[in-house]
Amino acid sequence: MSIYGDTFITCYVLILSFILGTVFGSFINCMASRIAEGKNWISGRSHCDSCGHVLQIQDLVPVFSYLFLHGKCRYCGTKMDHRYMLTEIGMGMAFVGVVLHYGQLNVFVLRDWALTCVLLGLSLVDLQTYEIPDGFIIAGLIIYAASIPFSGVNPWEYMKSGLLGGAVISGSMLMLSLIMDKILKKDTLGGGDVKLLFMSCLYLGLGSGLFCLILACILGLIFVVLLKKEKIAFGPSISLAVYTSLIVGPAIVSWYLSLF
Repeated sequence: MSIYGDTFITCYVLILSFILGTVFGSFINCMASRIAEGKNWISGRSHCDSCGHVLQIQDLVPVFSYLFLHGKCRYCGTKMDHRYMLTEIGMGMAFVGVVLHYGQLNVFVLRDWALTCVLLGLSLVDLQTYEIPDGFIIAGLIIYAASIPFSGVNPWEYMKSGLLGGAVISGSMLMLSLIMDKILKKDTLGGGDVKLLFMSCLYLGLGSGLFCLILACILGLIFVVLLKKEKIAFGPSISLAVYTSLIVGPAIVSWYLSLF
């Protein structure tokens, strides 16, 4: 269904996409916190981290609950981390960006929405623990595999570019990291980052995957300078680069190749 032909339908779809994104952003925030703390993320009611009070429906409305409560817990008055609202808004905007990129609702919109959720989850966990759980990588692989029958193209053609990009990009980074580990005598790139690059490049292919790698390195350097830390979680930089590459990567690669 194309959304560009009718202004009302376009606005309706984009608003719903934003709302859906904020809902998933709220859920993933909770899930990532529990995973990082080693808790069961599947069961259990949401509660205040300070007083432990179980949150009610009115406390869990994405964005609006934070605004109406002035960023504080309704029960103990403890100030909540502004990360929650920012993540919800960010996910809403990310969902809208995917819809605008494709210009219609199709299987690729659903695929990229799901991948964006995975990228957010692993980024939040990586920020807290400096580790990327394999579960997120497996989820990304399952989403990619599930989209193959609905891609509308020959399955082999669909997978060929992705497998090539994943093997080349992640393989090259693995070899480079092993060499740098020997030279610097310390870990330079985590195994989770290499797995993330492989999984992500299945979606991107070789051209956009290379753009993603370059952008991830640039973002990583920017975060090092801004945060003034010797060690940072690289997962968020890769994830942001992956999302950007999904949206604008093909256009930038095509423009670059047209110069030759």
